[in-house]
Amino acid sequence: MLKILDRYIIKTFFGPFFFIFSVLFFIFIVNIIWVQLGQFMGKGLSTFQIVKLLFYLGVSVISMVLPLTILLASIMSFGEFGERYELAAMKAAGISLTRVMVPLLGVTIILSIMLYFFSNNIIPDFQRKAKNMLFNIAQTKPALNFTPGQFIDQIPGNMVKFDKIYGENAENIEGVFVHKKATNYENQQTIVAEKGKFVPAVNNNYLKLVLYNGYVYEDNFAGKAENVRLKQPDQAIKFDSLVSHFDISDIINRAIEEEKITDDYRFETFNQLNKTIDQTKEKNDKFFTNINNDVLNQTNSIMTYMDAKQNKAKVKPKQILKLDTVKGDKKLDIINNAYSRLDNLKSTLESKNIEIDPSVKYYSKVVIYQQRIITYSFTCIIFFLIGSSLGSIIRKGGMGLPVIIAIVIFIIFYVINVGVENMAWSGKINPYLAAWVPNLVLFPFGIWMTYKALTDSQLFDAEKYKAFFKPVTQLFVKKQEHKRYQ
Repeated sequence: MLKILDRYIIKTFFGPFFFIFSVLFFIFIVNIIWVQLGQFMGKGLSTFQIVKLLFYLGVSVISMVLPLTILLASIMSFGEFGERYELAAMKAAGISLTRVMVPLLGVTIILSIMLYFFSNNIIPDFQRKAKNMLFNIAQTKPALNFTPGQFIDQIPGNMVKFDKIYGENAENIEGVFVHKKATNYENQQTIVAEKGKFVPAVNNNYLKLVLYNGYVYEDNFAGKAENVRLKQPDQAIKFDSLVSHFDISDIINRAIEEEKITDDYRFETFNQLNKTIDQTKEKNDKFFTNINNDVLNQTNSIMTYMDAKQNKAKVKPKQILKLDTVKGDKKLDIINNAYSRLDNLKSTLESKNIEIDPSVKYYSKVVIYQQRIITYSFTCIIFFLIGSSLGSIIRKGGMGLPVIIAIVIFIIFYVINVGVENMAWSGKINPYLAAWVPNLVLFPFGIWMTYKALTDSQLFDAEKYKAFFKPVTQLFVKKQEHKRYQ
């Protein structure tokens, strides 16, 4: 009997689970497209390459999508159980809410473990591919945005130069010079035109250029003897308009997948990140020690200058000046010099602070990224406790109230997550603690919600809250006599 019930509960849970996961994954992918749109649109990428890039980028959002999916699916599942009075029937049959939650808790734990291994072993690999692909798009494609007045040889087999480039998308050119690179056995060809324009090609692997008012200079004596070449000059053809296609498929297909970035911390597993954290900490310690020595030396120099009697410097000055015995302009010069040194110290401290910020931020980023490989797995379990408890209390299924509640909880989680992350980046909180703060805040709430659900609390009963605040509201209500006594 219980095995049948467990299968029914799990089946009911996975119905909305797959639907919600698909919707949320699509929403996150759309967000990625919106953010990254400018980096790959209009760059001559094929549909397959764009889909591949979105897939690489999309894999990393699963670590955020899965906890939210579990939260919403658990609210909807238990809300449907309550709405159809199935929870009441189970309790009447002697099956407690704890027993109902056990099979889905087991499923959630399995999903959490899978998320850990997925985040640790698969996401880093896809992060590397995505970042390298974006880097290569940014580096390769803009190479076709030519610099005016310079010879460019990045188009395979050609040397080009444009005197002027203008237009909204830099599509118009003037003073065109195109020279085809040829061997001794190929015809030499040079094109000179007054102006031209880049237009979209049917095949994205080609660059289409329309030229106006120019000449094509070409010889047809490749591989022939020198005396034959001297008998007839090069051929010159005048044209009003000429369409040229340049094959750039090598640039696109070869460079787009080339892995030029290999040292990003997001490409590493949990254990590999331990080594990166140790190395970063060691570098930071050396850096901070040097800064401390620098500032301390400047401070000692100023203190020595301002109080010569208490001079503790290793090298004593030849003559100690006592400010009490100095008069007139010389005394004013000494004071001004002291203030100048203080200003220099202040400038040094500000510059050192600018140098410290990136070091602290990078260390915090690495630590938080490593810890989130674990914390997001625990977030799945916490969200299940909250979702299942809320669902059994509100007794509402569907996409209405459960979605609103899930979004509110997720926003709270996200705000805490981002807030403590920024604090860790600025050095105000330990990054290890920052990574766990959202879970530490929501876990007691999840336990409390579970307790309320197990005790059949009327947490969302409006009448209960009206009765609780009735003594207060009565103070603001004017008492009226019955009409009979008026």
